[in-house]
Amino acid sequence: MPESPTLRRVLGDHSFAEIGVPSAVAVSEERGIAVLGGDLGRLAWSGNSTAQYGWQPYRVGVYGLGDLSCHAVVESHWPVHSVAVHPTLPLVAVGTGAYDGGYAFEGELLLIDLASGRSRSMMRTPREILRVAWEDEQALRLLVARTDDDECDEAHAYAYDVVVERPDWSAAPRGSVQQRELTGPWVACERPVSDRAEVRGTVEGLAGDVCWEPRRQVWDVRGLPDGRVLACLEEVLAETWLPDGRLDWCVPDEEGGRQLVVRGHDVWVNADRRRERWVGRERVTEPPLVARLSLDDGKTLGTLMLDSPVTITPRRDGWLALRPTPLERRYGPHPRPVALIPPAAQAPRPTVPLGGFDSSNNAFPVRRSSRLLFLEGAERASWRDKWVVEVDPDGDAPRRLFPLDWQSPARHLFGGPGVEVGPPESRDLVHAGSFYGSGRNLSHSAFVVRRSLTDGAVRWEFPVDRPATAVDGNEETVYVAFNSGELVALDAADGTVRWRHRLTIGGRPTVALSLELTDPRRLLIGTVDGRILDCSVAP
Repeated sequence: MPESPTLRRVLGDHSFAEIGVPSAVAVSEERGIAVLGGDLGRLAWSGNSTAQYGWQPYRVGVYGLGDLSCHAVVESHWPVHSVAVHPTLPLVAVGTGAYDGGYAFEGELLLIDLASGRSRSMMRTPREILRVAWEDEQALRLLVARTDDDECDEAHAYAYDVVVERPDWSAAPRGSVQQRELTGPWVACERPVSDRAEVRGTVEGLAGDVCWEPRRQVWDVRGLPDGRVLACLEEVLAETWLPDGRLDWCVPDEEGGRQLVVRGHDVWVNADRRRERWVGRERVTEPPLVARLSLDDGKTLGTLMLDSPVTITPRRDGWLALRPTPLERRYGPHPRPVALIPPAAQAPRPTVPLGGFDSSNNAFPVRRSSRLLFLEGAERASWRDKWVVEVDPDGDAPRRLFPLDWQSPARHLFGGPGVEVGPPESRDLVHAGSFYGSGRNLSHSAFVVRRSLTDGAVRWEFPVDRPATAVDGNEETVYVAFNSGELVALDAADGTVRWRHRLTIGGRPTVALSLELTDPRRLLIGTVDGRILDCSVAP
């Protein structure tokens, strides 16, 4: 049995995929490289933010100028403002940071060793580094923000112009740049420091394409009976790929699709609508959108007029449930109506009331389910005392199945993705989730668990330290993707590990955001960097 999936092809591959939306760039003709900083984006939308904890979206990538192949990728804890290649040594300086929203300017100075691809942080105390530039082999000029904006009205418009010197920067140890070295003339500076239009122009020139666009989070992916692959992603409502790897059709969208439900020759797409824009003196968002598209050509067949954003919960027999996810979430009226759409219908029928929704607590997308399953919490505190409940289209209220937490004393568990498995007469639920420890153990922990759908009894539990982004599987194997980039195959019967694999493309790390097991031997993976992996797996 193979120890990992076999990658058959990559759909949606593109230049500089590893770094997301570029924020900084430096080109060294002498070394034949381009260094780009960027942002892969959040693992959260209005209907699900359970995978966001611990996620680091900021990247620095090193690329060859000839074929634009990726030589190295480094994570950054903060947004990347500026990059600079050393004039003689195989080093790259990286300035990162951000305002914390209320007081401090945090960040770090990174040095990347081009020979090893590893980075080291050069400061012991976080400071936002707005710009880096090599003056010569020994002198590194920095634009450094204040530590905070306390009693300083100029903190957001000025910074310290600093030159830090070392005789040999390749030998400078981690944390060796002292705070006393980060004071200099107080100079005016604009934010963001980098000119995004200039950065984009440079990247377009490197890619040789004035229409270059980054692809980002593939939120959902589906294999179609005719061999095509269907996906929705950031700024794309939906797209399909032909069996030969060519793009069939694509529907652009300002924000993009988040969920796909295939019904016959149509696909229902749930689009996110969170971006605000100014209309006069008001900040507004676009109305919520659930669109029905033709799978033949992507043309819009219909839309639902909604009062609130929703999550779509499908049942295997074709029923759909639309649960409201209003921006005020915790403090809105309770309960809220869940719209139900019969299998042959295109419009909602009378609704069933369900408690309030919080995207990190109550998100519970369950694949291949024979029931409409949800997480429902306390009436005025939806994040507390959560139960797995079933909504029956023929009923008038949700039916409680079992508490989300199976331990005593109860913990504060967060929701997560799942899949229904097992024979028809005894269906089980395999789902992921996470929680914070109590007492001295305040760390964030996570799990994958198999439970009886009858009473919630635990068949097995698989503890982990990072939240899951996606779950799918069958009666033999359950596949779980984590926001660390790991993909794990578990034996569905007892939860033992069949294999675990760090997901890579071309030897460089990526993270799975969506999964579909189209048949026992084929696994589709949608990644955070906009690519779709078509993989073979052992049945």
